[in-house]
Amino acid sequence: MKNNIFSFQDAYWQQLAGTAMGTPVACAYATVTHGHFENSDILPTFSSNLLYYRRFIDDVFRIWIPSTTGNDLETWEAFMKKLNNWGALEWVIEEPSKKTNFLDLTLQISDSKIVTETYQKDMNLYLYIPAASAHPPSCLKGPITGEMHRYWMQNNTKDFQEILSKLIQHLTERGHSLDNLIPLLCHTAAILDSSAASTTRQANDDQTLYLHWQYHPKGIQ
Repeated sequence: MKNNIFSFQDAYWQQLAGTAMGTPVACAYATVTHGHFENSDILPTFSSNLLYYRRFIDDVFRIWIPSTTGNDLETWEAFMKKLNNWGALEWVIEEPSKKTNFLDLTLQISDSKIVTETYQKDMNLYLYIPAASAHPPSCLKGPITGEMHRYWMQNNTKDFQEILSKLIQHLTERGHSLDNLIPLLCHTAAILDSSAASTTRQANDDQTLYLHWQYHPKGIQ
């Protein structure tokens, strides 16, 4: 936690501030310590304003209720000041609005409901497995099934069609042919249209034995 020594070119360096970077414990340590600050200070102080507060590592989503007494702007500024009063880093805080991006979702309040849409960053490189890669076919089927199911859960019909078209475009740009993609897309669509999408998996028998064979595009050598 205190001794992070690394080399860069012909010099050795010791990190003097903060938790050792790159270690598995760093993220958990930051989450636990900041979580204690939230539970002991942030949430009790602004309990009447925070209808909902959830954080995933360094991304926070909150539903802010304006103050019924006093100046709400002052309360909001006090909240931001207290949030940035802990630690050496400062949070980038958006002004309250009825629409925001959180992780892979765009959330918007519409007709007293929260509606969602899949959010993709402008710098997303969409590095799907290229067609020339020697991966098992399941490595393409799995991402397509997962992406389509996620898109279906997060979007309305129109937005689902648009983002699915983008997925197909990204896959073809990685070298995949429509002849190979269409059967996988149709198979997943059939699952989404049926009740199979909501069924639970059966527990495996304790007697099941799995064999793993190394994959090769030309078959097992």
